[in-house]
Amino acid sequence: MTNPQDTGPEGKRPDWAPPVLRGDRMEAGLRLLEIDVRRRLDGLLQGNHLGLVPGPGSEPGEARPYAPGDDVRRMDWAVTARTTTPHIRETVADRELETWLVVDLSASLDFGTAACEKRDLAVATVAAIAHLTRGGGNRIGALISTGADLIRVPARGGLAHARGLVRKVAQTPRATEGVRGDLASAIEQLRRPPRRRGLAVVVSDFLGDTGWQRPLRALSLRHELVSVEIVDPRDVELPDVGTVVLADPETGRQREVTASALLRKEFAAAAAEHRDAVATGIRRAGSGHLVLRTDSDWIADTVRFVVSRKRRWSGGAA
Repeated sequence: MTNPQDTGPEGKRPDWAPPVLRGDRMEAGLRLLEIDVRRRLDGLLQGNHLGLVPGPGSEPGEARPYAPGDDVRRMDWAVTARTTTPHIRETVADRELETWLVVDLSASLDFGTAACEKRDLAVATVAAIAHLTRGGGNRIGALISTGADLIRVPARGGLAHARGLVRKVAQTPRATEGVRGDLASAIEQLRRPPRRRGLAVVVSDFLGDTGWQRPLRALSLRHELVSVEIVDPRDVELPDVGTVVLADPETGRQREVTASALLRKEFAAAAAEHRDAVATGIRRAGSGHLVLRTDSDWIADTVRFVVSRKRRWSGGAA
């Protein structure tokens, strides 16, 4: 099979494909990715944090010792009693957006037959979200799930943190073959303990069972929610290639089949049914649904999604 990192549909990688993010090309690829994101996405979400308004805010923040001149109405009596030292409770400005990412890096994303692997597209999505929500005191954190491990990156602000988060996602070791992903558990980990209201973004190919629907609906009760579905052409259709070995990377099972017209038709029907179930589950959760494909311009698709949401936020037609 041709390496999607080196060639595309016309024998070379298209300009819109995410850069190579593996091996000795990791750092150069991350720099190229940041330049591409900044050049094509810059400013699309500035000032459009849905449901967050200017002002001193009412969301509880950290407790600190009382200082002369502080408003006594903000005294934190529980901490004061526990420490025997007067403390006040800081509040977080509502205009400061806190974004949390749930990034699914299970074995099914280590696959791609077009311009890139699905994993590369997931990393590119994280870079785009980090850029679009950066600035103005905003913070971003992530839960990275491989099925075997769950890596937590605390929510912080600043360009250095955003770059470090993207690098952390890109450098996460690949899942071991045979380890099943657990998207539902990762979403549940984000939901508990409850965090201040903000933006939650779930990045996955949503393959396998749909047990993630219930925690996704629960997450949307507190946060503005966006679900990013990563799709490869071979997820939805089989090519006419004769005998082929199909493998499930999350179970390790393999099966040799002949890609007859009937099998390809049944595979396409089953894939379409699953994708309809995914779209329905995401819609019922009240989440935005962005579909990114390894054979499509992911930045153009992201721009269309963001512009559509901006129109809805401003009262225009979606």
